[in-house]
Amino acid sequence: MVNTDTHTGPSFTLRNRVSRVIWGFTYVLFFQYSPKTFFKWRAFILRIFGAKVGRGVHIYPKVKIWAPWNIELKDQCGIASGAILYSQGKITIGGKAVISQGAHLCAGTHDYTVMGFPLVIKPIIIGDDAWIAAEVFIHAGVTIGDGCVIGARAVVNKDMPSWMVCAGHPCVAIKKRIIN
Repeated sequence: MVNTDTHTGPSFTLRNRVSRVIWGFTYVLFFQYSPKTFFKWRAFILRIFGAKVGRGVHIYPKVKIWAPWNIELKDQCGIASGAILYSQGKITIGGKAVISQGAHLCAGTHDYTVMGFPLVIKPIIIGDDAWIAAEVFIHAGVTIGDGCVIGARAVVNKDMPSWMVCAGHPCVAIKKRIIN
């Protein structure tokens, strides 16, 4: 899917680029302006484009998705309006996980050590019962453990442990998450 020639030519195949154009039109016409409560409708549209969508998923209309075929949403997860799933690589969001408004999950980056800055794609995995708070940025290749909470506006550039509260720039584990 990614062009291995790092110095010339597009990073993605023609098929990928055409698919993204078709997705873009579909997104504007049928997804972005759908009523807030039409969760099943948006899940249906995502499935048509190859996303794996579990039961009871709440994805809001203003979520920006780059390539639905690289998305896996497990049962009962929620993604707020304004979140960005820059799914150049695979993004998996666990069951009952919450992605808050303005969060940015970016599964692609560039290798700045090589001339031409070739594209590097790495998956992002968000564990079950995790909460990604408002305006968090998650870098490519990061795994957020089950039950982990990432505080607002954190910049996550490495894996975060399960059942911890994490925050900061760069994000670090602060304390255990205790459920009452």
